[in-house]
Amino acid sequence: MVFNYGYLTWEWTSSLRGYSYPLIFASMYKALQLLAKDDVQLLFFCQLCSWFTWYSCTRTLTNTMETILTIFALSYYPIKGSKMGNSCKYLALVALAIVIRPTAVIPWIPLVFSHFLQEQKKTDLILHTCIPVGLVTVGTSLIIDRVFFGEWVLVQLNFLKFNVLQNLGTFYGSHPWHWYFTQGLPVILGPHVPFFIHGCAVAPRRYHMFLLAVIWTVLVYSTLSHKEFRFIYPVLPFCMIFCGYSLKHLKAWKKTAASFLLLSNLVPALYTGLVHQRGTLDVMSHIQQLCKNSQQSQAFVFILMPCHSTPFYSHVHCPLKMRFLQCPPNLTGNESYVDEADVFYSNPLGWLNKEFYNDTLLPSHLILFNVLEQEISPFLALRGYEKTATVFHTHVPQGRVGSHISIYRRKTEMNYP
Repeated sequence: MVFNYGYLTWEWTSSLRGYSYPLIFASMYKALQLLAKDDVQLLFFCQLCSWFTWYSCTRTLTNTMETILTIFALSYYPIKGSKMGNSCKYLALVALAIVIRPTAVIPWIPLVFSHFLQEQKKTDLILHTCIPVGLVTVGTSLIIDRVFFGEWVLVQLNFLKFNVLQNLGTFYGSHPWHWYFTQGLPVILGPHVPFFIHGCAVAPRRYHMFLLAVIWTVLVYSTLSHKEFRFIYPVLPFCMIFCGYSLKHLKAWKKTAASFLLLSNLVPALYTGLVHQRGTLDVMSHIQQLCKNSQQSQAFVFILMPCHSTPFYSHVHCPLKMRFLQCPPNLTGNESYVDEADVFYSNPLGWLNKEFYNDTLLPSHLILFNVLEQEISPFLALRGYEKTATVFHTHVPQGRVGSHISIYRRKTEMNYP
């Protein structure tokens, strides 16, 4: 969109992602490019008293933007007795969140329905607010995606078909129906759990609709087989309303409770944000050094890790030849379908020998977790690879993910960094 190079994953080639959200970042990069400052790092950090917010808010996931827009929309939601309510503003923010990630509609279904029931001028709300806001946001999304896809695409409909009607998300794993109640929500709340429970009991009755939105959202997501912590990140602002009321009612213990929340969240926030699984980011600094080398055009980096383990061109900033193991879901309906990553891990050594049968096809650099080294060591020795760096990744290695990341370079290649 800006630099004319990069990589589009299967979600984009299948029109499951829209360009409205990345266009926000592309605009900033374009402005920086025009100012000749495209190497400037943009840091997004939201310092809220929740370890999961600290962990997630700096990641450019659509769930993060969905959560931010939810927070803004909540500030304009017309609660009884509040003077801050603005139907047009909150509905516009909700509509924008839905354009960015269609599942954003889920927590707002009970809230919009409640608003409609208490609204005296229901016809005006529909004709003068809901319909204009919907037409503008959906129309804008359609035009943006038409420009970049080159055809008319309703991304939100494709998203619904893939995740709900076809339920293809199960390709990336499935969990029991109760997972969000027993693990998902308790984990993202962390030390806030007792305060959330207490807040639900003491909060005014008019705020119970927010609790209903939390329960409704978790129930809806529980019907889908594929579950992730980040999917319910947008309900966190609703939960924090009740945590706030809990602190308010603790009176003499308010400062002690606030200090406990801050300190108890600080440890997991710092560990998950600065230490845990940091290797996949740190290794990109090594890869980026290849961009500064005069032999950049001859470099070829192959990331032999579970798919999407590392960032890609967003952290490299040059048209360096790179490749990673693919893992798109079964979009063709082939019953015997196995993705490239699973094929590789079923027989790593055999796959490498078959894939790189000719030395001219060999990558100049290989990036892999240390758990894979011993299994493919004959290939590394025979093809003349030497280890040039080891990067720490995690204290808790699991399965295909090792504790460290190894960087290998072919000895016969030019003197790359």
